[in-house]
Amino acid sequence: MRAKRLRRYPGPSMAAPRTILYTGKGGVGKTSVAAATARMCARRGLRTVVLSTDPAHSLSDSLEVALGPEPTPAGEHLWGQEVRAQREMESNWAAVQEWLGKLLSDRGIERVRAEELTVPPGMDELFSLLQIMRHHRAAEFDVVIVDCAPTGETLRLLGFPDIARWWLQRVFPWERRLVGAARPLARTFDVPLPGPEVFKEVQRLVRNMIEMNAILRNRERCSIRLVLNPDRIVIKEAQRTFTYLNLYGYLTDAVIVNRVFPQDLEGGYFGAWLERQRGHLEEVREGFAPVPVLTSRFFEEEVMGAEMLDRLAVELFAERTPEGVLHSELAQELEVEQGVATLRLPIPFTEKAEIDLKKVSDELIVSVGGEKRTIILPSALADRRPSGASFEAGMLKVTFDDVRSARPQPERV
Repeated sequence: MRAKRLRRYPGPSMAAPRTILYTGKGGVGKTSVAAATARMCARRGLRTVVLSTDPAHSLSDSLEVALGPEPTPAGEHLWGQEVRAQREMESNWAAVQEWLGKLLSDRGIERVRAEELTVPPGMDELFSLLQIMRHHRAAEFDVVIVDCAPTGETLRLLGFPDIARWWLQRVFPWERRLVGAARPLARTFDVPLPGPEVFKEVQRLVRNMIEMNAILRNRERCSIRLVLNPDRIVIKEAQRTFTYLNLYGYLTDAVIVNRVFPQDLEGGYFGAWLERQRGHLEEVREGFAPVPVLTSRFFEEEVMGAEMLDRLAVELFAERTPEGVLHSELAQELEVEQGVATLRLPIPFTEKAEIDLKKVSDELIVSVGGEKRTIILPSALADRRPSGASFEAGMLKVTFDDVRSARPQPERV
């Protein structure tokens, strides 16, 4: 069995693989961008695997190679993988599913529906993401590229490991005592209690989530790239995603603007679209600064297969190395402690007198001289108001209190 695996996979790597996750709103072309990046990395001689965790897989279509749940050769130095969520759940959640399924079916719920209810929303995507951890443990690839599910699902899962750590430290040490105390009641009401295999499975999952979290927060080896189209609604969602990623401490090292109209469409039907896109591109550069913004034009044909993917990669990365960390610092940091949220925003080469702040709905507008930057605040801050601001050593700090607080409005910085 081992010999067969060695024929299919590359040999062990000396270092943890460089990991790049592509995410964004559905339909923006992130699968094409992920596949194009993987092909360019492979052409540079790096052992590369590109995997899709999106339940609606299209990576096989993009690469024009039939892929399965295990890494499948897709070219020289290149492997592709479409993670099967059902298979991952059977490997990681079987004991929990069996216990919950029995509990629900005993309460009169049909078995098929009971099985559906045993998997919390987003859990299938979480199991798929655990493939990142497995590739890091095996160290068989130089680069791991992930085509993630659309933004909302991915973001929800990125917050899980912090919650998991709390469960591991606070809840699991009490598990046996709690189950023992509940046993007499369970007999009375004929309720099946979870066995040791259920707790063992949940604990293993929690530990894996914590390990995955450490991998994703290693800014030297892992980063996230946002893919978007130059449309206002898509840009707004990407900005909100960007804020959340910073909130979780995950590095965004590039923003990819896909399907930009070429400049030779001046006048005529596409003239107005081109002018509108120019304004949106400027908004992207302002909103995501100082993260580099990479652009690719709207090609004359669908981006599928080796030739078109390679054209896309060349246009996106130009002189850059696709596997490189294109930006190494968090563009902003947000933390909440004792009910007070603090946003830290680096603004180098600026004097305090040049900065002006204004909050409008869920947007914080930071003006420096003649330039302004709009930061889309997470929903947790939508009902808060700025209560103070300071600027020191190139770092702007803005604090937010609950709207019900009686504290005064912030001073201008």
